[in-house]
Amino acid sequence: MLKRLQFKSVGMKLFMIFFTAVLLLTSVLGWVALSVSRSIVLEQVSEATAGQLAQAADKVDFLFSQYEGISKQLAVDTLLREDLVIVSDPAVSIVNKTAAEARIRERLNGAVQMDSKLQGVRLVSLDLSTSTSYSSVGSSGTTSSEAIQAKMEHIVKANGQVVWFPTEIKGFMGNETKASISMGRLLKNLNFPRATYVLVIDVKERAIGDMLSNIQIGESGSIRMVTAEGRIVHDPDAQLLMSQSDLELPQQDEAEQGAFYTDQDEMVVVEAMSTAPWVLAGYAPTDDFLQAADKLLWVTLAVIAAAIGIALLLGWFMMRHVGKPLNDMCLLMEQGEQGNLKVRTSFPHRQDEIGRLGLSFNRMMEQISGLADQTRASAVQVLATAEELADVSRSTSQTAGEIAAAMEQVAQGAGSLSQQAENENALAEHIGVQMGRVTQSHEVMQEAADRVLQVAGQGSRHMHHLVEKTEEIHQVNQQMVQRAEQLKDKASSIHKILELMNEIAKQTNILSMNATIEAARAGAAGKGFMVVADEIRELADSSKRSIHTVAGMTREIQEGVQHTVETLNRSAPLFDEQLQSVGEAQERFHNVQKQMDHFLVEIQGSTHSIQELLDAQQELTGSIASAASIVQESSAATEEVASMASQQHKVSERLVGLSGQLEQLSEQLKESLVKFRT
Repeated sequence: MLKRLQFKSVGMKLFMIFFTAVLLLTSVLGWVALSVSRSIVLEQVSEATAGQLAQAADKVDFLFSQYEGISKQLAVDTLLREDLVIVSDPAVSIVNKTAAEARIRERLNGAVQMDSKLQGVRLVSLDLSTSTSYSSVGSSGTTSSEAIQAKMEHIVKANGQVVWFPTEIKGFMGNETKASISMGRLLKNLNFPRATYVLVIDVKERAIGDMLSNIQIGESGSIRMVTAEGRIVHDPDAQLLMSQSDLELPQQDEAEQGAFYTDQDEMVVVEAMSTAPWVLAGYAPTDDFLQAADKLLWVTLAVIAAAIGIALLLGWFMMRHVGKPLNDMCLLMEQGEQGNLKVRTSFPHRQDEIGRLGLSFNRMMEQISGLADQTRASAVQVLATAEELADVSRSTSQTAGEIAAAMEQVAQGAGSLSQQAENENALAEHIGVQMGRVTQSHEVMQEAADRVLQVAGQGSRHMHHLVEKTEEIHQVNQQMVQRAEQLKDKASSIHKILELMNEIAKQTNILSMNATIEAARAGAAGKGFMVVADEIRELADSSKRSIHTVAGMTREIQEGVQHTVETLNRSAPLFDEQLQSVGEAQERFHNVQKQMDHFLVEIQGSTHSIQELLDAQQELTGSIASAASIVQESSAATEEVASMASQQHKVSERLVGLSGQLEQLSEQLKESLVKFRT
């Protein structure tokens, strides 16, 4: 009993539910508050970091755009382009080349001296020759390794657009002592292609670090510049340059800027650059920003502990004032189950639901005691009545059995008559079904005949239309023969004209030869006339070749026209045969249409006769059905009376059995009431 009170009582269940609900609610609210505060802190930090990173990207883009502007100025510098033409022209003297080379180096040195962030500026020839390439002071010479050739091809393919190369530890040419970021642009010269050069500007990698040194992300964060392939362009740790970045940046098809978080609990803010195809990535551990938010964890734990204490107190109160009275009520109900109807509750004066329950229990027990006394008296009366009812039921059952036997014999005779009427009705219905099928077959044949008649009419109209079209084709064929003959005559006329033009060309050639001879005799005074004579001779030769070409084409046209005439003459008899065949087919279609008209009239007469026969069969079926229905109604009434008599017999037998059971129940009721103490 004590175990059930502790673990299965309503008070303990209420205590556990209340305690668990308070504990879960407090824990969930604390966890939600902690999560929301952490997310708010991270969101604000990411927005601030994104703003800083955007400013840093703008500074770097501004610096890179300045160098792109310098490269554009050098690309359109007229004096520089002229000097490049001079040093590239092998016909220019060494003195002029030396002066031009000095001016080129002076321009490159001036660009480097004006900006301390530049490591060097160089003009590289497309063949990577050291003698024809120029660089500013402090820049190393030109190399021709495969890596350098690949970079040069990349710049050339850009066709004058700026190309940025990530940081190289040994510079663009691979022979420098300091790391640099390089920019390349092709300086094309369409008028003098040999003067085409590649401009390379090397920017100190340290200059990027100086620009980004004043930006701090968290306590241990950093800023890194990364290419689209994940190669590090800039990092505070110089040893990481040119290596693959370990940051998990978004792919190219995802967002290129914004904040996200890695599996290592790092916040990464990405800002895409507008000048170079790189991104600035600022990253720091999230713990650097969540130290203040983690203090809420201890506050949440303290609140949960206080909630546990309060839940324990409230649970004990609920067990004391709810669980104990309900347990007492259960004990009293068990005593009442054992037959003690004198039990009463001791808390009917409480002004709550428990008090009302105790008061109702007391009233219920009083009413049950009164009912038990009344039941004892009623049981004696029921027992006497049951004995009388049993005697009457036996007499009624015997009479109902005799009536049921007589009605069953009458029902059997009516059922036999009804079966014969149903067989005759089924036979008449079968005849009607077969007649309906014949009618449907005639209807299908009539529809088929109608369709055949329609198809024959359409075929006749199509054949008539085909005859007309065949006659038109025959006429067109004759017209084509006539026009081909005319075209043949025209081609002969053209051939004659070409022969005349060929003769004129020959005379013109002879005339030009005579003019050339006369000009040679005239000496220097006839040189101009000799040039004119040569032009006339060339024109005559060209005319002669054109005339031969046109003559060939004219002969081909004559042959094609002749072939066309022969083909049309061969096809004319075929068209005549086709016209005769189409006429015969049209006559056959007309005969088919007449025969189908006669067949359709015969089908309509047959259908009318079958319909009259079907009407007579339906009248016969109706008469048989009426007679069958009368027999069925009589049989049904007889069966119904027999069924009612049989049911009356069964009810009487059941009534006898129930009377016996009533006697037994009366005895058992008297014995059961003896157990109750009132």
